[in-house]
Amino acid sequence: MNSLWLSHFTAASCLGHGLEATLAALRAQKSGLAPCAFETVTDLATHVGEVAGVDQSPLPASLTEYECRNNRLALLGLRQDGFNTAVGAAAARYGRRRVGVLLGTSTSGILQTEQAYRRRDPVTGALPDDFHYRTTHNTYSVADFVRTAFNLKGPAVVVSTACSSSAKVFASAARMIAAGLIDAAIVGGVDSLCLTTLYGFNSLELLSSEPCRPYDADRNGLSIGEAAAFILLERPADSLDADAVLLLGAGESSDAHHMSSPHPEGLGARMAMVAALKAAGLQADDIDYINLHGTATPSNDAAEGRAVAALFGNAVPCSSTKGATGHTLGAAGGVEAVISALALQHGFLPGGVNTRCVDPDIPIQYLTENRQSAPRRVLSNSFGFGGTNCSLILGRAQ
Repeated sequence: MNSLWLSHFTAASCLGHGLEATLAALRAQKSGLAPCAFETVTDLATHVGEVAGVDQSPLPASLTEYECRNNRLALLGLRQDGFNTAVGAAAARYGRRRVGVLLGTSTSGILQTEQAYRRRDPVTGALPDDFHYRTTHNTYSVADFVRTAFNLKGPAVVVSTACSSSAKVFASAARMIAAGLIDAAIVGGVDSLCLTTLYGFNSLELLSSEPCRPYDADRNGLSIGEAAAFILLERPADSLDADAVLLLGAGESSDAHHMSSPHPEGLGARMAMVAALKAAGLQADDIDYINLHGTATPSNDAAEGRAVAALFGNAVPCSSTKGATGHTLGAAGGVEAVISALALQHGFLPGGVNTRCVDPDIPIQYLTENRQSAPRRVLSNSFGFGGTNCSLILGRAQ
């Protein structure tokens, strides 16, 4: 795989809007999780990672047909860190047909549908006339929205493979660029809070009643978050400064072990990590830090931990950042790619927040405190329901 340059990137999550807020929260080991008071939820004892300001950020008049929480969150993210300016420059440089949009999401704008069902006609059951599935709930909506907002004409794709969605788009974009279809791509993901997700995970008995504790001996479930993360991928410039971050490799697998449970030995996770190392032309001892998928459910952490231990032993520092952000589902891969890029640029390894006593039965080197370091290469894991898995390897330009 040819390396690609993360020329610009940004993220908005419960840690804050943009890179500066995200970095400050990570350095302070701050969690953005808070007791759930989302929308009409009053009966779930859980914590969520809600992004501030989404409800107060309606779309501009030119984009009102896309009005929904997910697209509001997308626009909020796009406006951070000069990302919109960078996309405009790329479109001018390559042409609007040569910039692709490849994004991940799981539930897209489903909250809009949930709210529309409350307003059905009491006689006919018909949904209200102002509800537009195509531009809101439809999974493709977020890519169509971003493409329209930037007036781009290139390919637009949404990947919806649960929690691996916004990691897999890196691999898809790399293939499109290698095939000569595009010269640059907006990748990442957007997933927003909704009742379907909260009550769905509750029905699976996977929600924690406290802020989640990845890899803790007494971990008892996940905390749902929301986020928007965007990365502009391009071929590397002729000259890059030392802080430039490159996508070195991406590995995908689909073990299809079970609809909602991981393979107990982490078979698919291991396959994805091996494939990423192969794509990057690297060995296990070339990795300096692993951003774990680490959802804080008993089976997920155990399975991933076994896979990591089988490949890396306990030589590589690891942590999950979901104790800080919550599990942002379809946006998790993008958010954690941005966090991994920040770790590379700023020379630190983020400790896992909330974890009090690391599970002694998982033989990996799990960090509970930040570590000052200068990683050269970082591996980031994202594993989804149904055994659809993706690992990314990012590295500093040498």
